Amino acid sequence: MSNKVVVIYSGGMDSFTVLNRAVKDGKQVYALSFDYGQRHVKELDCAAAVCKSLNIPHKIIDITAINQLLAGSSLTDDIDIPEGHYEEESMKSTVVPNRNMILLSLAVGYAVSVEASQVYYGAHSGDHAIYPDCRPEFVEKMNDVCQIANYQPVEIFSPYLTVTKTDILTDGLKMGLDYSQTWTCYNGREKACGKCGACDERLEAFRDNNATDPLDYE
Repeated sequence: MSNKVVVIYSGGMDSFTVLNRAVKDGKQVYALSFDYGQRHVKELDCAAAVCKSLNIPHKIIDITAINQLLAGSSLTDDIDIPEGHYEEESMKSTVVPNRNMILLSLAVGYAVSVEASQVYYGAHSGDHAIYPDCRPEFVEKMNDVCQIANYQPVEIFSPYLTVTKTDILTDGLKMGLDYSQTWTCYNGREKACGKCGACDERLEAFRDNNATDPLDYE
């Protein structure tokens, strides 16, 4: 099995932990980020800075053209970002139709071209309630397809699929990671809002770990 892996790296705290987990696992990492027109494009700046500091090859791919097809998400359209916890019905407005299937497909294509055997992907159990494309069944079936979609099988590897964001942060803190190098807030302003579902879940993870979030909040 090739030691090369592609990490889908948004610049957020989950994928930051996944990226560092792959490095700690001794993998030769190729990081891949996507600009899909998200408001919180600031996360891509974080991703670029981290990859530079770790000396990891990093591509940011502009896929904003897909928004001609995919409408209706508050992350990309001019719709207010909902506040409150992830479980709430309102958070469904942050679903970008079929996003992860598209991103995984592109990442697998990249993996084949660099001869990587795995795509690391940061889905976790906290996302399952809202995002259908973070559920274990989706990831397992995508993995099945990616074994046969090319001459070279590629595994979709989600190290944190069955655990929570709190558990991801616990692992990251054990690795000594600096979460000031990440961006989570769905509003791409100077400081994090502290009110959107993403901020809410992030702050909860830090509280559960008896740790202080190094980001500045409004």
